[in-house]
Amino acid sequence: MELKEIFLMQKELDQHIEQQHQLEDEDLFDRKTLALLVELGELANETRCFKFWSLKDPSPRSVILEEFVDGIHFMVSLGIECGFAGIETISAQEQNELSLTEQFLKVYESVHTFRAVKSRSSYEKMFEHYLLLASLLGFSDTEIKEAYIAKNEVNYKRQQEGY
Repeated sequence: MELKEIFLMQKELDQHIEQQHQLEDEDLFDRKTLALLVELGELANETRCFKFWSLKDPSPRSVILEEFVDGIHFMVSLGIECGFAGIETISAQEQNELSLTEQFLKVYESVHTFRAVKSRSSYEKMFEHYLLLASLLGFSDTEIKEAYIAKNEVNYKRQQEGY
């Protein structure tokens, strides 16, 4: 997945939010990590992949994509926070034979690993696991990028409206 434009857009949004909320001197790493984990939970909830007790169908694909992109926002923001904004491409290298539930758990694990290690390699591995999740959900890089751009605009609008 090509990330150069997404990193640039996210950096601008992060700077806007930090200025608007007087957070320029704050260490936001843990808050962004928790936000990512919450977004990951919201995504899992929309897919309903773990709800073995329920017969209800997953949310519409568009809702799941929007939730997935919310995770991209925080994942990229964490990369910027750690100085990894120069990453231009990340791709899911390994084959994925995991179930959706297993892949969610793998993403959670990799987020926790990244939080503990904060290395470029642990960041890239976390992102790869998230992109493998996208693959299992049937999302293309193009769909993700288009949805990211649309949600970025929504996020700016929310800031202007005092969200």
